Amino acid sequence: MYRVMLKPKFIDLISLSVLDMQVGASVIRFIKGKEGSTQKKFEKEMGVKIILPSSKKEDSIIIEGNSTDSVAKASEKIQAIIAEAVESPSLDYSHFVSLPLAVHPELVDKLVNFQNTILGITDVCLDENVGSKSNEDASDSEEKEQQVDQEHKVAVELNIGDNSERVKVDRTSIPIVGYEAKASRPSTSSDLGIDKSIFIKPKTFHLTVLMLKLWNKDRVNAATNVLKSISSKVMDALDNRPLFIRLKGLDLMRGSKDKARILYAPVEEIGDGDRLLHACQVIIDAFNEAGLVFHRDYNKKLKLHATLMNIRHKKRRKGTRRVDYFDARDIFKQFGSKEWGEYLIKEAHLSQRFVYDESGFYHCCASIPFPENMQVD
Repeated sequence: MYRVMLKPKFIDLISLSVLDMQVGASVIRFIKGKEGSTQKKFEKEMGVKIILPSSKKEDSIIIEGNSTDSVAKASEKIQAIIAEAVESPSLDYSHFVSLPLAVHPELVDKLVNFQNTILGITDVCLDENVGSKSNEDASDSEEKEQQVDQEHKVAVELNIGDNSERVKVDRTSIPIVGYEAKASRPSTSSDLGIDKSIFIKPKTFHLTVLMLKLWNKDRVNAATNVLKSISSKVMDALDNRPLFIRLKGLDLMRGSKDKARILYAPVEEIGDGDRLLHACQVIIDAFNEAGLVFHRDYNKKLKLHATLMNIRHKKRRKGTRRVDYFDARDIFKQFGSKEWGEYLIKEAHLSQRFVYDESGFYHCCASIPFPENMQVD
C-alpha cells in the first residue's frame, strides 16, 4: 500500500483561481509529456493553464483557471497522472534503506583489488599468450586436418580454351606452401562484456533492505521520520547485541556464468537465529504501514546480498550494440570461493541514489544505529 501526498495551496485572484501544487521534480516530466504534448492536451481538456518550473530542481507547478472548481478538478487529474507514473518502471527508485558495508576500510581495499584484478588480468594475458593458440582454436584446427585426410582426392575442372575436362588430382602429392599462423587474440575484458562501469563503486558497498520511490519532499520527510521512529524496535529485534555477517564466494542473481547480469557475494549471519532478517522486516513493515511502499515491493521475499557487478550500470558507447550480460566464468574460477571476511553491521541508512556524501557513500537522509557493544546488566 502507498499513498500519494500532495499539498495544494489555492490563491483566489480577481476572476482567476491559482493553485500552487507541490508534485515533485522527478514527476513533472510526466505532466509535461513529450515536447509538451500531455500538458497541451490537459490544458485544452480541463480549460486551465499549467505553469511548469524553469528549474529541474523545483518541486511545484502552478495551475491557473477561471474558477476554483476547474482548478480543483485539474489538480485531481494531475494526481491521477502522477499515481499512474510512479507505479510504472518509467520512474526509477530514488531512495533505499541500506546497511552500509563501505565503513570497513579493509573490505573496500579487497573490492578495489577485485576490480583491478579483473580489469587488468587481460593485460597480463596479452603478454603471456602472444604466439600461442587457445584450446578452441587448436581443436578447430584438428577437425580441419581430419577433413583433409578423408578428402585427399578431389575432382578438379580444368578449362582449356573451349574444352573442359574433369581430372582426378591427388592432393597429397601437391606440395603445401606453409604460412605462419597468426596468433589468436586472447579475450579482453571488453570482449567479455566487462568494463569498469558495471562494478559497484567500493565506497558505496552495502546491503539493500528496501527500495523506495520518494518523488517529493513530503515523502522524503515521511521516510526520514519513519526510520528514526523505529530505532528502539530495531534494537529489540537485534536483541541489543552486535550483529556480524560473513561474506563468502560468489553467486548470480540473474543469468548464467557465461551470460551473467548481477554478480554478488552471498551474506551469512554469524551466530544462531535470524536477528538480521527480523530487524529488516521491522523496517519494511514500518515503511509499508506509512504508505511508502508499493504492494509488489512489499511482497518480495528479502534476499540480502552484496552486489559486486551489475550489467544494468553499463555505459554504452556510441556506435556499439547493447549487450545485457557479461561472461563471469573466469571470475568464478578466480574468486568463486573467496573469503571476503566478517563484518559488523553498524547502522541502517535512508540513502539517496545518485547523490553522494564526502565519504563517497550515498547521501544519508537519516540513519539509526545498530548495537556495537554487548549490553551488560
